[in-house]
Amino acid sequence: MPARTQDLAGATMSEHDGVRYLHLDSPWVQGAMRLSQPQSLELEYIQRMMAWMLWRPEGEVSKGHAVQLGLGAGSITRFCHKVLRMKTTVVEINPTVIGANRLWFRLPADDARLTVVEDDAARWVADAAHIGVAQVLNVDLYDHEAAAPVLDDEDFYADCRNVLDADGGVMTVNLFGRDTSFDRSANRIAAVFGRDQVWSLRPTREGNTVIVAARDVKVPDRETLTARAANIEERYGLPARKWLRMVRPLPVEPI
Repeated sequence: MPARTQDLAGATMSEHDGVRYLHLDSPWVQGAMRLSQPQSLELEYIQRMMAWMLWRPEGEVSKGHAVQLGLGAGSITRFCHKVLRMKTTVVEINPTVIGANRLWFRLPADDARLTVVEDDAARWVADAAHIGVAQVLNVDLYDHEAAAPVLDDEDFYADCRNVLDADGGVMTVNLFGRDTSFDRSANRIAAVFGRDQVWSLRPTREGNTVIVAARDVKVPDRETLTARAANIEERYGLPARKWLRMVRPLPVEPI
C-alpha cells in the first residue's frame, strides 16, 4: 500500500515564456517542460541526469529497464519511454504529482513499457522483488522545501545498488539544496558502490551536482567514450561531449 501522504505538499503549476513548471506549494521548481517540445529535457541538470548513457555501450544505451525515483515534471520518464523507448518504471509517493503530470505534463497512461507506481521510494528499493531489475536508476528526491534529498543514507543507497543489474547497472543522483553537504552524500554513495565506481559532474549554475555510480563497470578508453558521446549527440540531441569534459572521479577521501 502507498505510504501515508497527508503531510505531502500539493503539486501546482506555473508557465513562463513557453515553459511549464511544476512546484510543490512553493516557488522552488521541481521540474519543467517546454510546451512546444514535451519530449526534450528542458533543465540542464535533468540533461546531466542522463549522463549514465556514457557508461553504456552504444548498442545497449537504449536497452533494458530504466527506473526513476521521483517523478518531478516527468521529463526523464517521458524521455526514456518516448525517445529511448525503454521499459520505464517511475516511483512517486505524492499522488498530486502523478495527477499533475497526467493533467499538465503529458505523462501517458501506463502501457506495456510504462509503469507509474505510487509508493515510497525507500520501500520500493528495499523490496526483494526488485533486486537486479534495472539497468538504469535515476534518483531525484526532494520535498517542497528543496533543502536536501529526502532519502540520503547508506542503507538507502545500498538498496539502490541492489536494484541495479549486477553487470554494469548505472545510477545517477541529483544533489542539491541549501543545507545539503555534497561531500557527505557523495561519501555515502562511495561507501556503498566503491570509490572507483563513483563519479561527479561539475555543478550547474543553479547548484545541482549529478553523481554517477555503477556496478562493476570498467570505464573504456577516451576514444571509446568520445565515440559514445558523439553517438548520443547525433541520435538523441543531448550535449554528451560537454558531459565528458566535466566528469571527474571522486577525490580520495582524506585519512
